[in-house]
Amino acid sequence: MASYLTCPTSEPIRICHYMKRLTGITFIAVVAILALSADAAQRNKRPNIVFLLADDQALYSMGCYGNPDVKTPNMDRLARDGMAFDCHYDTTAICMASRANIMTGLFEYRNGCNFEHGNMREETWHLTYPVLLRKAGYQTAFAGKFGFEIADEGKKRGRLPEKEFDRWGGGPGQTKYATKQNPSIAHYAEKYPHSTRAYGAFGADFIRDAAKDGRHFCLSISFKAPHMPATPDPAFDHVYAGKKFTKPKNYGREHGEHFSKQSREGRQYDRFHSWGYADNYDKVMATYHQQIYGIDVALGMIRDALKKNGVEGNTVIIYTSDNGFLCGSHGYGSKVLPYEEASRVPLLIYDPRNQNSGKKLRCASLTGNVDMAPTILDLAGVPAPKGLNGRSLVPLYRNPVAEVHKSLPLINVWGPKQVHSLGVVTKDWKYIFWPFAEGEFEETEELYHTGKDRLELENKVGHSDYRTQFLEMRGRYDTLVADWKKNAVPYNNYEKFGTIFDRNIPWKEKRPLVMKK
Repeated sequence: MASYLTCPTSEPIRICHYMKRLTGITFIAVVAILALSADAAQRNKRPNIVFLLADDQALYSMGCYGNPDVKTPNMDRLARDGMAFDCHYDTTAICMASRANIMTGLFEYRNGCNFEHGNMREETWHLTYPVLLRKAGYQTAFAGKFGFEIADEGKKRGRLPEKEFDRWGGGPGQTKYATKQNPSIAHYAEKYPHSTRAYGAFGADFIRDAAKDGRHFCLSISFKAPHMPATPDPAFDHVYAGKKFTKPKNYGREHGEHFSKQSREGRQYDRFHSWGYADNYDKVMATYHQQIYGIDVALGMIRDALKKNGVEGNTVIIYTSDNGFLCGSHGYGSKVLPYEEASRVPLLIYDPRNQNSGKKLRCASLTGNVDMAPTILDLAGVPAPKGLNGRSLVPLYRNPVAEVHKSLPLINVWGPKQVHSLGVVTKDWKYIFWPFAEGEFEETEELYHTGKDRLELENKVGHSDYRTQFLEMRGRYDTLVADWKKNAVPYNNYEKFGTIFDRNIPWKEKRPLVMKK
């Protein structure tokens, strides 16, 4: 009997003939063995997963996204081997909330986590992709800037989940660029004094050990780079020495005069000058791109480790950023705002098992950071929690012209009240609503035909030729606000924004909610 069961699909006729002779408990035992065998085969089809996240990396910082001034050989290779996504947005363009979006697959108002609002709740954390994958048998590792803390209701101090990963190289807050100042990876400091390459070494070591163990693994690394304060690895000082960089066509204050007055109240406006984009552009951008070059080297270290340990053919790699960076476009610096340079970011996915790999394909479909968790869970064969805002991108990898979203929100409820905004973006259009209407400010709407105007040089509000699109995007916005009112978490001060962002409610009724400290 054993000879028939060792390869249950090789001789189905003989198996069926044999099984007809079985009765009672023996038959049940055989069925159970076959079921276990099939289940084991299904588990063995699961890929390993490497998820890599940059911090503040603009879309145009990669060669594969059309910038000839930069050197990103490993990122460009990843795009060639896999697929580059050209319409990928962070639904909140600031690190704490974006990382919560990524982990949960939920919009900010549904995961309830951001600066000035509060920590992630325990019940929410336990439905994140790292927790669910570990429960499903994956080895999990995390290194870098975790970005948020976890706490029960009423607790001001949160915790990091270092004991809920098989290997931990993470740290609190912003972490440090000096490897020796990050306790969980300090043992890499002698060989890799800068944390970016230390994270690459951490990843390579985990891959080596996980491959020996034989279990599937999920490695998540959140690089600190290129986040301020600008601290590039001195090992790469030569890469951009003396380099001149081409300024984008929307560079400078003259290309931001049509933006809302509200958008100029945050630190993003001041940093055009204070961070040197106005008068020291080449040096600032050389430093910025040097930090990204360090990530590129770390990516190469990780891919080399996958190959060396024989797991490259069954490992999916995902690379993206928690938000973009304005870098002088429209006369702004930093991030947060719903404009393209701050909210639209790179996304590269490489699945070596898929027939579309190696074809240099690109996907123009709308995707968002909330899609990361459902994509990872789908790849792993782990059921996603019900009601997620995100969608798996596996169908897009199979068919790049398919769609998973009609629209996505662009949320900012951080920083000065004037800068709070809510937008909605589709594949080709973007609508933004600025509710603050106190003193010199007026309620403001913006509409951009991003399909033809990625540089956002012309606000289409008030143009009769675009009246139909304006009303359609308003309708999508109103639907989004209705969802906020219905589904926002009842804590961390999110419920009030359902009223604040309702464009049909007059300012005098919103004012007490907005001005309340």
